[in-house]
Amino acid sequence: MKIFNYKRVPYAEMRAFSVHILTASGSFLAFLGVVAASEHRFVDMFWWLGLALLVDGIDGPIARKVRVKEVLPNWSGDTLDNIIDYVTYVLLPAFALYESGMIGEPLSFVAAGMIVVSSAIYYADMGMKTDEYFFSGFPVVWNMVIFTLFVIDASATTAMVLVGVSVVLTFLPINFLHPVRVKRLRPLNLGIFLFWSALGIYSLLMNFVMPQWAVVLFILSGIYLYCIGAVLQFFPSLGRQ
Repeated sequence: MKIFNYKRVPYAEMRAFSVHILTASGSFLAFLGVVAASEHRFVDMFWWLGLALLVDGIDGPIARKVRVKEVLPNWSGDTLDNIIDYVTYVLLPAFALYESGMIGEPLSFVAAGMIVVSSAIYYADMGMKTDEYFFSGFPVVWNMVIFTLFVIDASATTAMVLVGVSVVLTFLPINFLHPVRVKRLRPLNLGIFLFWSALGIYSLLMNFVMPQWAVVLFILSGIYLYCIGAVLQFFPSLGRQ
């Protein structure tokens, strides 16, 4: 017979709450990114953003391991996670786009406004995930999109077209890939995502000055990640065993 030990409750609560602190630390990393972007230190900004995304990737498994929802039922990790995600995936990249003046005045301001408003609406969509864990509509991963624009040194036209198309796709029932949770072609999808990420890190180390071959591979892998969800949607038998 198991006897409940009340002496362990404070430790369990402290351990669970520390996971919420870990998640919330993403907001401070985002703040450091805002400071860097305001000073036009965009390489530094993306390093802070990458660190915030690393925290975002590890806090969920840790939270499930220590059963945060059971220990602290009155604290919503999902709400906290959404707040941090909006700041790191949307607000900071949009601010970087605006500060860079990549699209020129006043279109950089307009593009940033389109990003933050459309993304806020998307976060309110309760049906953003399909049964296969695809995102329905562009999943507001503006951190990846804006980072790509910096890496390839995009022209104003290219940047505005990509932003405009992605905003429109936010509200259309087109599937987008979650590279970890989608089972179809998972090894290939995850491998290409890791390859894209490695090239992105290489770009930061090189201060956005990469050899042409690396830029081409970065673009091709990015196009794959952007489009493969729609391909699997329109070819439902593809990737199934």
